[in-house]
Amino acid sequence: MEDRLVELLKCFKLHARVFQAGALCNNAEFYDSDELGYIHVVKQGPLRVESPHHPALLIDEPSVFFYMNPTRHRLIPVDETVETVCASLEFGAGLGNPLTRALPEIMVIRLQDMPDLAQALQLLFLEADQHHCGRQAVLDRLMEVVFIQVLRDAMDQQRLQVGLLAGLADARLAKAINAMHSAPAQAWTLEQLAEQCGMSRARFATHFHDVVGITPGNYLTQWRLAIAQSLLRQGKPVQWISDTVGYGSPSALSRAFRAQLGMSPTEWLSRYG
Repeated sequence: MEDRLVELLKCFKLHARVFQAGALCNNAEFYDSDELGYIHVVKQGPLRVESPHHPALLIDEPSVFFYMNPTRHRLIPVDETVETVCASLEFGAGLGNPLTRALPEIMVIRLQDMPDLAQALQLLFLEADQHHCGRQAVLDRLMEVVFIQVLRDAMDQQRLQVGLLAGLADARLAKAINAMHSAPAQAWTLEQLAEQCGMSRARFATHFHDVVGITPGNYLTQWRLAIAQSLLRQGKPVQWISDTVGYGSPSALSRAFRAQLGMSPTEWLSRYG
């Protein structure tokens, strides 16, 4: 099967930073002003999770849960047995990454439901318990592997019914989404995208909207602008960006920015760059 995450990982660089590994003895609070997501792996012990964005949760068995978007939340160990590995995530949360928009506020999966994750977690926990040279770098890279495997599992097990991962989990829709991801500058028509899936135009349009949650045209626009935002932050010239994402001229790109984001590319860069 074609790699369904390759373009997302190419466009939005994934960076994890492990800041806690081992016993969690005190409450830990995280804020939504840092433009970071967070991933928490609970190795053992009951843990209470509180946030103004969802009802309180009790994690009472080994689990992984994460917030893709900046979200205020608090971890409260119920007793002294709690052990966790926690990391911040940079994955284009402020860049219009369609994945950050498509995932629920919080996603919780029991470790026993992800047997393919066992080897990566074994290495993660082993490294967390020791203090070898390069420990931080190894923990960071292992957490990135864990996160990618969680995304892979979410697609393979069809854990989400609506959104980008649900679309990528659909064997037919994934072909159209991958086509847009790999060639954003192409002037894709509904007919061409439907042909990628082997579906009629009407059936494709309805099925795409039902599964992904937006129309194919709107998704293509969002993907183009997400790439443009990423390239702006990299310092690429606006003319080159407009050609790369399929708008042909800086003025056309600017109109798309204003229509979707309410500001020009230059204004966006000065505010979020």
